[in-house]
Amino acid sequence: MSLQCELFGTLGCHLCEDAEQVLQPFVNQGLVVELLDIVDSPDWLERYALSIPVLRRVDNGHELQWPFTAEDVQQWLT
Repeated sequence: MSLQCELFGTLGCHLCEDAEQVLQPFVNQGLVVELLDIVDSPDWLERYALSIPVLRRVDNGHELQWPFTAEDVQQWLT
């Protein structure tokens, strides 16, 4: 089973686009990343408004705050 993550962001966020680019090689290797727009939930908006993009693991809830590199993601996933 593939590891699943959620990427919290919003439309027009250039940092979120940068995070997606960092994550693309991992997605190509089987990582499942669901893109979640923080405006879709008042809770997400309150929690992440000042910190997007944020990557969260579905299995354990651990979060990785931006900025992160491919090396940071690799270490965080293991």
